[in-house]
Amino acid sequence: MEAADTTALPSGKKPMSKNAALGLMLICTVLSAIGQILIKMGANTLGAHASPLAMLSNVPLVAGYGLYGIMTVLFIFALRDQELSILFPIISLSYVWVAGLSVWAFHDHLNAPRVAGIAIIIAGVFVLGKEGHK
Repeated sequence: MEAADTTALPSGKKPMSKNAALGLMLICTVLSAIGQILIKMGANTLGAHASPLAMLSNVPLVAGYGLYGIMTVLFIFALRDQELSILFPIISLSYVWVAGLSVWAFHDHLNAPRVAGIAIIIAGVFVLGKEGHK
């Protein structure tokens, strides 16, 4: 794999460093997880036959999707200058944050298989995120 091009972008700006892109991707995972929790909170307040108007006036639901929108924009900036195969596995950390936040927000339970799955996800991110030898 080749390293990211360090020449200036067409706009004249330098490309984002790998560490900055990694940090931005981590922020994306947190925003995604918080968004998912808010969407679940909003969904819990909807009735069985919720109308589109009820959904649009549901603050947690709208806020959750708003965070998804912000996350998508940040995601674009992170991916613009760095390798997709290095950055994209980080998104799976959203599952880790959601599991933890679900325990806090909804009193979900983490049993041994779920904790093992979370450990496998974290290990997988490290394995997939390592650059190959040149």
